[in-house]
Amino acid sequence: MLNNSKDLFDVVLLFALPASGKSEVRHLLANVPEEKLQKEFHFGETLQLDDFPYVHMMRRIDMECEKIGQPRIYYSGDESPVYDAHDNATLIELINEDYHDLMNRNIITTDSAAQLLFDRFDSASIKAGMPARMAALDENVRNELAHRLEKEARDLLNEKHKGYPENFNNKTIIFEAARGGKDGSSMPLTDPDGYQFSLRYLCPEILRKAVILYIQVSPEESRRKNFERSDPNDPGSILNHGVPLAVMLNDYGCDDMEYLISHSEVKDTVTVKSAGQVYHLPVGIFDNRDDKTTYFRQDPQNWEEEKVDQFMDDVKKVTDLIYKNYKKD
Repeated sequence: MLNNSKDLFDVVLLFALPASGKSEVRHLLANVPEEKLQKEFHFGETLQLDDFPYVHMMRRIDMECEKIGQPRIYYSGDESPVYDAHDNATLIELINEDYHDLMNRNIITTDSAAQLLFDRFDSASIKAGMPARMAALDENVRNELAHRLEKEARDLLNEKHKGYPENFNNKTIIFEAARGGKDGSSMPLTDPDGYQFSLRYLCPEILRKAVILYIQVSPEESRRKNFERSDPNDPGSILNHGVPLAVMLNDYGCDDMEYLISHSEVKDTVTVKSAGQVYHLPVGIFDNRDDKTTYFRQDPQNWEEEKVDQFMDDVKKVTDLIYKNYKKD
């Protein structure tokens, strides 16, 4: 378990539409001195969970399927939304597994990282009520896909292992994700769209400890910044990946976080009902509609002290609100 003082957040769910500033906030906090980070922001040294690498690998599987003349599995095209948005829950189940592996520092040895990843996708899909699609493939097709994707899958597994700390003293786990719905949707969003759906699939160990830091931008601003940051030469990058326009409009044309906050059973929280339990996750909104974060994509050596101080003040107001409602076991 996390060996934190009562003053530190255990798990922070960093939520926002794509390109809203999540990575920049994380980058800035990583450059705050440890003592100040703990005392003023209630963050320990951060450990990272992220579902984007799994989205990227699902797309890579489909790309390789197409190259060998096989039907796509997850996406109808490279620029298309997922076939079935219930895979939002598949991604959460993968994060649950990553969380448990992290907490137990589980080093997984395997002859084929790709085959392991395929099995993990199927296991997570079944837990999410979806079919085991990789297991349904012809053995020769699956082996060929594994051969083509082995290096990327091995890199992903090694990166996961590299993120395990020596101990969990004064650590904060950050799970970064985006969820939303079709442009023009009314509230509340219906399953499987939005944060309400995905939050229900988080494991109890996370839900009992989690708070939400939500970065607010308009969908229009999210789309603008998404295309501005896109680097076609680095599509798997956390910082530089771009989301196709069709996906931005279908999956991230709006989101339901403000609705969930305004309809929560407890003020300044989000109510999550999962597996017969009710959780009230403390939440704070960082208003980034006037783009306070793009500046911090550059090298920290170039940051102006005045801009850093103002940004820190803005973030602190949000984390203080979250902390006010934070109760640890």
